[in-house]
Amino acid sequence: MSAVTDRLPAFPWDKLEPYKKTAAAHPDGIVDLSVGTPVDPVPDLIQKALIAAADSPGYPTVWGTPALRDAITGWVERRLGARDVTHRHVLPIVGSKELVAWLPTQLSLGPGDRVAYPRLAYPTYEVGARLARAEYETYDDPTQLNPEGLKLLWLNSPSNPTGEVLPKDELTRIVAWARQHGILIFSDECYLELGWEADPVSVLHPDVNGGSYEGIVAVHSLSKRSNLAGYRAAFLAGDPAVLAPLLEIRKHGGMMTSSPTQAAVVAALGDDTHVQEQRERYTTRRTALREALLNHGFRIEHSEASLYLWATRGESCWDTVAHLADLGILVAPGDFYGEAGENFVRVALTATDERVQAAVNRLS
Repeated sequence: MSAVTDRLPAFPWDKLEPYKKTAAAHPDGIVDLSVGTPVDPVPDLIQKALIAAADSPGYPTVWGTPALRDAITGWVERRLGARDVTHRHVLPIVGSKELVAWLPTQLSLGPGDRVAYPRLAYPTYEVGARLARAEYETYDDPTQLNPEGLKLLWLNSPSNPTGEVLPKDELTRIVAWARQHGILIFSDECYLELGWEADPVSVLHPDVNGGSYEGIVAVHSLSKRSNLAGYRAAFLAGDPAVLAPLLEIRKHGGMMTSSPTQAAVVAALGDDTHVQEQRERYTTRRTALREALLNHGFRIEHSEASLYLWATRGESCWDTVAHLADLGILVAPGDFYGEAGENFVRVALTATDERVQAAVNRLS
């Protein structure tokens, strides 16, 4: 066991515990804007679909029911503008974090292979490389990387933590470069439906990939857009030559989404109304928090999409965390996401309207 755990970094969220205690001691209670976990109810039609499928005594399949694959292919074409998507182009997964952490291992990467991800990024990209004992590195522009030995290139647009959105022409340039060098792209697009000041584009769009899915796979999650973090519901879409062996590996590993969850995903992907309603909630919270932070002396960078505001007061992120904790507000320090975030904090929009208003009042 120690041989595996020794490869892993310290779990970053443990460092936040003392500040959480400070924030929780506020007379009006803590406003937790750190983790980014949904707090609003699961939409009723999704709950009903889950309940209707509750009597599921048999094993589910890793590839999912035909109805689930139909729902995914239909959504990918309707929402992302993809074309000619078949069941071979999709694969359900047990939440996106599981996929990110174990993908390099499932791709048979190891010592001597390289994995690259953005300089400011979700920490699990590094964890996945470490678990596979592959080398890892960060980038500002992936096309400036040495392509030799680079086997997996992670894109993340909209970004976690910054909310930055890669324009269509930038995605097109990166895809062309990666294909030229035979580098596999996995594009983490879990926040794609949460664009505020930009309209995020998928690598699955024909304007980006030229109508071919060769060498590209997109990762999508229902955690944020449908409040299904507790359901562990996500999927992949893209190159069948990549997904087919992943499907076989995941069959052997028993990485299957539960039958009731599969039914819930069918309902969720078939309905756009609840997504718009949730977007409106987040829009209201984002507007209020953004104005309050700016008035408090913060500068907001990027943040044109996703569920976060990337904010700085021009000081160490931990000084900012401590300052806000004294106000009863807990945020995530930017250095959780890379050294380039050392002067920033990530402020999540995932709190109730009442708690967001409490934060606004305290910042005022």
